[in-house]
Amino acid sequence: MQLPITEQENPRTRNIDKVTTLEAVKLINSEDKKVAEAVEKVLVQIARVIECVVERLKNGGRLFYIGTGTSGRLGVLDASEIPPTYGVSPELIQGVIAGGYEALYKATEASEDDAEAGAKDLQNKGLKSIDAVIGLAASGRTPYTIGALEYARKIGCFTSCITCVPDSPITRAAEMPIVVVVGPEVIAGSTRMKAGTAQKMILNMISTVSMIRLGYVKGNRMTNVQPKNSKLKDRSIRILMAETNLNEKQAKALLETVGDLRVAIVMQKASVSEKDAVNALQKTNFVIEKAIQILMEK
Repeated sequence: MQLPITEQENPRTRNIDKVTTLEAVKLINSEDKKVAEAVEKVLVQIARVIECVVERLKNGGRLFYIGTGTSGRLGVLDASEIPPTYGVSPELIQGVIAGGYEALYKATEASEDDAEAGAKDLQNKGLKSIDAVIGLAASGRTPYTIGALEYARKIGCFTSCITCVPDSPITRAAEMPIVVVVGPEVIAGSTRMKAGTAQKMILNMISTVSMIRLGYVKGNRMTNVQPKNSKLKDRSIRILMAETNLNEKQAKALLETVGDLRVAIVMQKASVSEKDAVNALQKTNFVIEKAIQILMEK
């Protein structure tokens, strides 16, 4: 029986248990270097997926990542970092993992074999035809994730997947698969390594570029960040200074007054009150440039 790539033994690391600690980490580092090259080969597919996801989000849909084990944890991680970074609702991008949130810190690998559970978990999230679903499965054969994608596609969702095995079952379940071939792992079958790194890189691209396309980034500045701690408050002050030419003292005072970087930027750039800035942002789904534009047109 031909094993999937993710399960095959890596001839380059066959003696990793015999080498020194330094030699072991050099072997791992050498294998990790291959991940970015593998991702580079599928950039066209990644871009197409992002465009389809953005189209759904612009029309009121949501994006769901769904997976098991390491793959599921990576999806939840990526989704959880979007609201504080870009000021969007936690509902916009959501991570679903087999076994529930307990599986984030406790192995529940048996749950991945239940094909019906994936569909059920999406149903419990109120999945609609306007949504997008990306299945995460390094091996490409996880019943839970495949079942979820088949259900999502059946009701009209846009579906994609991120897998490391060509022609695997999940590539047939998804409308637009992303197949990133990273080769055998350093430790045979340990897909939390190269496969997991590849998935994380691609998830970063999907969520980041989606937020850029939706208008939540100006230049390369995190203009919609929520200043919830000291580090983010300092960053917000720097962004406000760069966007409005206020000095540090002025920017700090304005941010302390309104407590929201988005509102502060709109107030200053459109020369309006806090109330008018908030109203304009609400009308434009908190896209700063659009809010400023409608205020300037009045």
